[in-house]
Amino acid sequence: MENLISLVNNLQRACTALGDYGEESALPTLWDSLPAIAVVGGQSSGKSSVLESIVGKDFLPRGSGIVTRRPLVLQLHKIDEGKEYAEFLHLPRKKFTDFALVRKEISDETDRETGRTKQVSTVPIHLSIYSPNVVNLTMIDLPGLTKVAIDGQSESIVQDIEIMVRSFIEKPNCIILAISPANQDLATSDAIKISREVDPKGERTFGVLTKIDLMDKGTDAVEILEGKSYRLQFPWIGVVNRSQADINKSVDMIAARRREREYFQTSPEYKHLASRMGSEHLGKMLSKGKLYMIMEICRVFDQIYKEHLDGVRPGGDKIYNVFDNQLPAALKRLQFDKHLAIENVRKQITEADGYQPHLIAPEQGYRRLIECSLITIRGPAEGAVDAVHSILKELVHKAINETAELKQYPSLRVEVGNAAVESLERMREESKKATLKLVDMESSYLTVDFFRKLPQDIEKGGNPTHSIFDRYNDAYLRRIGSTVLQYVTMVSASLRNSIPKSVVYCQVREAKRTLLDHFFTELGKRDQKQLSSLLDEDPAVMERRSAIAKRLELYRSAQAEIEAVAWAK
Repeated sequence: MENLISLVNNLQRACTALGDYGEESALPTLWDSLPAIAVVGGQSSGKSSVLESIVGKDFLPRGSGIVTRRPLVLQLHKIDEGKEYAEFLHLPRKKFTDFALVRKEISDETDRETGRTKQVSTVPIHLSIYSPNVVNLTMIDLPGLTKVAIDGQSESIVQDIEIMVRSFIEKPNCIILAISPANQDLATSDAIKISREVDPKGERTFGVLTKIDLMDKGTDAVEILEGKSYRLQFPWIGVVNRSQADINKSVDMIAARRREREYFQTSPEYKHLASRMGSEHLGKMLSKGKLYMIMEICRVFDQIYKEHLDGVRPGGDKIYNVFDNQLPAALKRLQFDKHLAIENVRKQITEADGYQPHLIAPEQGYRRLIECSLITIRGPAEGAVDAVHSILKELVHKAINETAELKQYPSLRVEVGNAAVESLERMREESKKATLKLVDMESSYLTVDFFRKLPQDIEKGGNPTHSIFDRYNDAYLRRIGSTVLQYVTMVSASLRNSIPKSVVYCQVREAKRTLLDHFFTELGKRDQKQLSSLLDEDPAVMERRSAIAKRLELYRSAQAEIEAVAWAK
């Protein structure tokens, strides 16, 4: 994996040197095909401080207004020992050991391209930093999003920056590092707004919350960091940047990192999250190349699964069959008319009356008969939930078998399958609760208008002078049973339409939206060794590859001998 990261770094350097940096072109470019991590944030969001914390050096220009006016491709190279240094692609073979000069060169190179007009340019600056205190990682620092142009800038600069940022982050192979300050409303975050537009499900967005220590007294960012206020596939990461006073005093970055760790470990609000907070953790998370590889494979599986549900691939139509055939048939088998036979009606009415027979209409008897009838609908409702669950689970196995990448990695295949089925189990439980509530709601409150429209006894020829016990005669009880049957049939028809809505909302819709969400969250907590184990290849595949390689070598040797004999002749 380290070799792969190094290869991507070299390709990005070559692209920049050759003038390929993802500008609009009639042909696809190599730059667009390479994976990247783009750092996005509004002005004064703490973006520069986050980057410097990851690197452990002060090297970025600072000031008011738009300081970053060109994309900065920042490649970090971990070295075992030796002095830290930096190199620019446009200044080959020149090593910078003074990072104040690095800052100056970034500003000077920006002005060489844009002049001193404070305009922006899409041509990137390429900077490599070699240090024992970094992880192998490549990031692209983009100009800060802004809402107004300042003196010396064109009115179009707001839109120009947004277009530039969007051109980087809309690519599906771009990881978005969205920087938002904690002391501002997250709803107004420029980074979250634009990342949501290009990555609505948050599948490739890392949320970073800065300035946590600057929040108003009595407030905290726990809801955001726990993913409750705005959920992303990966856990939010909080950082504590150096204050302006620290920067002015040139406080050592290593000391600042230590202070950051202590802040999260000792803070009552955040100490339960301390293990996944801070700049160091952020750098390690972003350097997990294996994590991105696993994510990409999972996204291929997820897309195939959605295609089954959406009808692009077969299988999703079986869900409609549950609603159109199985559920109506199950409701029909309930046979409410037998449940409302005259003897059962008499039993329910007399029991509901107790020691005092009803005077006008047996309201309690009606309620008891209706509740006893409607409760039987719970069975078909649960059956619909379970039937759809079985289909969704079957489609998981189909999608796994159709994901070629998963065939290569049996461990990942098993974990993805288990994670998907576990998610479906959780969705089934939620669906069952919601669907049964629909049935229970019908029992808990009856439709009053239905009964108001019913004719009264006296209008049907009833004689109020008869004994109260005449009201238990067969004709009277038969009429009660008929009325209840009409009502229950009406409710059953209504539930036949509403149960599928509940099932689709709680199971099918959620399966399309969040099937692997929990798995992605757990992935983010795993170390490199655990991630590597998921990418262990099938031994049979490895053995076959080895055999083919040996055979190829044999063929090459044979070819060499044949050619030698041919030349000898």
